[in-house]
Amino acid sequence: MKEEMEELKKIAKEIRRDILLMLNVAGSGHVGGSLSCVEILVSLYFKVMNYDPRRPSDKDRDRFVLSKGHAVPALYAVLSRAGVFPRNMLWTLRKLGSPLQGHPDAKYLPGIEASTGSLAHGLSQACGMALAGKLDKNPFRVYCLVGDGEMDEGLVWEALLSASHYRLDNLCVVVDNNTLQIDGRCRDVMNIYPLEDKFKAFGLYTRSVDGHKFSELIGAFEEAKKNKGFPTVIIARTVKGKGVSFMEDKVEYHGVAPTDEELKKALEEIDEGD
Repeated sequence: MKEEMEELKKIAKEIRRDILLMLNVAGSGHVGGSLSCVEILVSLYFKVMNYDPRRPSDKDRDRFVLSKGHAVPALYAVLSRAGVFPRNMLWTLRKLGSPLQGHPDAKYLPGIEASTGSLAHGLSQACGMALAGKLDKNPFRVYCLVGDGEMDEGLVWEALLSASHYRLDNLCVVVDNNTLQIDGRCRDVMNIYPLEDKFKAFGLYTRSVDGHKFSELIGAFEEAKKNKGFPTVIIARTVKGKGVSFMEDKVEYHGVAPTDEELKKALEEIDEGD
C-alpha cells in the first residue's frame, strides 16, 4: 500500500509539471484550479475508476465529468499520462485546430465525456449519465468534479435535487473546495457554507476529506461504491495553486499562465517537494 501511495505521489508531481509547462507554452489558461484538483484526478484515473485508456468509449467504463471545465489542463495531463493520447499533444493546448481547447470538447478528443465550461452544466450531464446507467442496468459509475465557486449556480442545486430524488447511488460528486473563485473568497462573493449541512439536507451521503491526501480520497471513493440508495458528495478540502508556494491560496493565479521566470521557479519547487 505504501509503495502504491508513493507511485501516486510521483504521478501527481509529473501532472503538476505538465500543467505548468503546457500553460506556459499556451500563454493563457487556468493554473490555480488545475493544480488544486490533481490528487483527485490521479486517484480516480490511476486507482478508483473502471477505465481502460485503450478503450475510452467502452460502454461499461466509469465516466468522469469535469464540470469546472476551466481546470481541463489537469485532465489533459492525466489522460495523456494514462495513455489516451501522446504527451506531445499537450503543447498544442489552446492552439487553433487543436482538440485540446481551453475547455473540454467531447466532439474532438477521446476520453472527454462532456463538453463543459459553462459552469454547473457538467453536473446536470453527469446526473443524466447516471440515470441512463440505472435505466439500462449498467453497473458503471459516474464521477463529477465541481468547483466551490461553481456552487453559486442554481443549476448545481437543481441537479443535486434530481440526483437525490432518483436515488442515483452510482453518482459521486466531488467538490474542489479550494475556497477561491475568480472574484475572491467564495465566502465573500456568495457564501455557500455550510456545505456539508446543505448536502445532507438534500438527502446526499456526504464526506469531507483532505483533497491532497490519497489515502483519504481513495477511502472516500471506495466508501461511495458501497453506499446504496443515495448519491455521494465528497467535499475535498484543497489549496488553489497547490504545489507552488507563490501561487498557493492566491486568487490572482486563478486564470493566468506562468511566465518563463515563474515556470522555472515553480518546476524547481515541484522537483524538490515531497
